[in-house]
Amino acid sequence: MGLVKHQAMRVMFLSTSMGMGGADQQLLSAAELMRAQGHDVFIVALCPLEAMGLEARRKGIRTETLGMPRGIPDPRGLIRLVRLIRGWKPDVLHSHMIHANLMARVARLFAPVPVLISTIHNIYEGGPLWMAAYRISNGLVDHMTIISEAAANRFVNDRIVPRELLTCVPNGVDTERFQRLGQGAREALRSSIRLNDHQFVWLAVGRFEIAKDYPNMLHAFEQVCRRHPDAVLLLVGHGSLQEETEALARSLGLGANIRFLGVRSDVPEVMASADGYVMSSAWEGMPIALLEAGAAGLPIVATRVGGNHEVVRDGETGYLVPPRDHEALGGAMLRLMEQSSEERRAMGARGREHVREHYGLGRVVERWEDLYRQVSARKGLTLAPTLSR
Repeated sequence: MGLVKHQAMRVMFLSTSMGMGGADQQLLSAAELMRAQGHDVFIVALCPLEAMGLEARRKGIRTETLGMPRGIPDPRGLIRLVRLIRGWKPDVLHSHMIHANLMARVARLFAPVPVLISTIHNIYEGGPLWMAAYRISNGLVDHMTIISEAAANRFVNDRIVPRELLTCVPNGVDTERFQRLGQGAREALRSSIRLNDHQFVWLAVGRFEIAKDYPNMLHAFEQVCRRHPDAVLLLVGHGSLQEETEALARSLGLGANIRFLGVRSDVPEVMASADGYVMSSAWEGMPIALLEAGAAGLPIVATRVGGNHEVVRDGETGYLVPPRDHEALGGAMLRLMEQSSEERRAMGARGREHVREHYGLGRVVERWEDLYRQVSARKGLTLAPTLSR
């Protein structure tokens, strides 16, 4: 095969964290794909590295931390970032989440970068003071992306970000990862956590934090168990509210029906073991876990918040209910459970196709690359071509 000329870029991703959040997972997946396509990628996290940051290093992606304590401003972090930018000289600095977005804008005053892109990952990123900081510093960023149309409308309508500065680029998933499972994956996972094939298994993946509203989910699941006492709910993840969630499960008499599985590296296999996916969030942006559930072919019950309605087509690939309404959530879960297995599989298949068509990771990375080049061209910059096979 001959040499192909293309424009490779040096892209520095700046993230508030590199833990187990959806934005962290999205960033790592995108960085892997961009590196495979010939780009030079460098990940920098404000906070100490956690799961996704350590995984990035294991995969050979250059990854550093500014060592800033979570939630505590530290000017030394800004000094470290400025030094990294000056030393590495990225073509593009692409920041993710509000703390990193604002830090990148300030850093640009001391270490100019050709292109600065910021990504908003939620419909609510902070209170009035944080939003005022966005408004004041919008002139320092070249362009912004946001992960759902619902979030975009909120930021534009509240005059936080001007429409001309904002492009909606949804989160994406490696859909093939959920199609490569070997035969027997479902049975093997169920056996490992002592489930029989006759039990209906619900799954939820996410951090135990306020936004996910696990009390809503548990009260809804209690309603489900009154009619289906052998139903099981698998909870994957960790967070500051896990002990409270476990205590609530016990107080509701659900101890035998709920399995807290912790952080898992085999999420595709866990999804293959489930019959339905449930999300009870009080607010969201574009949840990666919901996209993964769709890619896995699971019918979904979720709250109608953020970009959830863009992923779940109500009545076709699952059901949407109002947030903070456990009776509505439980009712939708029961409705799904009491359909035939054929109807549920058809729902899941439609959801898989919807995610594959609109939220494939390659499509998202392509849109980021196009944006980098458009902004570069707009500023009269030309990226040097490189050769690859």
